[in-house]
Amino acid sequence: MNLTEQMPVILPGKTIGIIGGGQLGRMMALSAKQSGFKIAVLDPTPNSPCGQVADVEITAAYHDVNALERLAEISDVITFEFENIDADSLERIAEKAYIPQGTNILRITQDRILEKRAIEKSGARVAPYAEIYSQEDLEQAIDVIGYPSVLKTARGGYDGKGQLVLRSADDFSQAGGILGHGPCVLEKFIPFEKEISIIVTRKADGEFRVFPVVENIHVNNILHETIAPAGISELAQVEAIDMAYQLAVSLDLVGTLAIEMFLVSEDEIIINELAPRPHNSGHYSIEACMTSQFEQHIRAICNWPLGQTEMHMNAVMVNVLGEHVDGVIRGLIENPEWKVHFYGKEEVKIGRKMGHITILNPEPAEVLAELEETKIWKDKSIIK
Repeated sequence: MNLTEQMPVILPGKTIGIIGGGQLGRMMALSAKQSGFKIAVLDPTPNSPCGQVADVEITAAYHDVNALERLAEISDVITFEFENIDADSLERIAEKAYIPQGTNILRITQDRILEKRAIEKSGARVAPYAEIYSQEDLEQAIDVIGYPSVLKTARGGYDGKGQLVLRSADDFSQAGGILGHGPCVLEKFIPFEKEISIIVTRKADGEFRVFPVVENIHVNNILHETIAPAGISELAQVEAIDMAYQLAVSLDLVGTLAIEMFLVSEDEIIINELAPRPHNSGHYSIEACMTSQFEQHIRAICNWPLGQTEMHMNAVMVNVLGEHVDGVIRGLIENPEWKVHFYGKEEVKIGRKMGHITILNPEPAEVLAELEETKIWKDKSIIK
């Protein structure tokens, strides 16, 4: 089989199938439509954020093989907007559908144990950890890893869910609730200077592009702000890029991979988590980069040349949760520099990601101070 047969070029007018109808799928779809593609989406919720902008909306569970087969029939290429979909179901339609990302990276990133092993295999660093399958495993591992440490379910959990910080033996009484979900990972709690992330894109032929390293600020385990680029040393930037490249090659990546990292000293980095798709910390790229993370992902899965990722200007991205919506709407008129994105979610909930704002400014510190002055992100209630 020649190279063209192995990696078909998907041209404008063809249909991209997206599994998952959330905001990542929506922004992926909007970017694809700019290039002339049609969109089909599979999601269990009708009128999902992606469904609102799609040409075809299939309302069904992610593991519904009949629905996946229908998506395969009408799509020229299939991708996914998040990793917690059923890899076995997707594997069953792989012979009928073109899924350039494959299912192996899904299986790895769905399981923290497999993910840790894969990161180490690539030569990149992770925090000291132990695989936990029982209470006895936990008791033995804590003697080696020590306090404080973090117990995480191997599967499921995001934005801080499915995790328990163990600071002393007194916390063991709460561990049963986590262990009850199945295998776990116990990680040493690593003091860090900054949380950073990097987004990389790779094609099947090995072409590789990397977005700038950014700094992430979390509140209540949910991403609050992303500062692009991160204020880190040149050596740390090189280290992050090198580890990202090692991972992309080792995983045989096709498409986009977001890599969350900890800067534990001026130049030392360890990897925290992986996400095989566009990521919240890359939203700034829509306005700030020559090519957005969403366009780049579409280019990779459609086998187009990858775009340049240089930034036009420094940027700050801030998430808009349910409790921030009213304040943001009131602030639109007075803040023309805000690039506001709302995701079309019908129900507003505290803690739910409803949108984001990106602000371009050569001085990110000024932006952070101005956002603080609005008081919008101090409010924890929804105004009725």
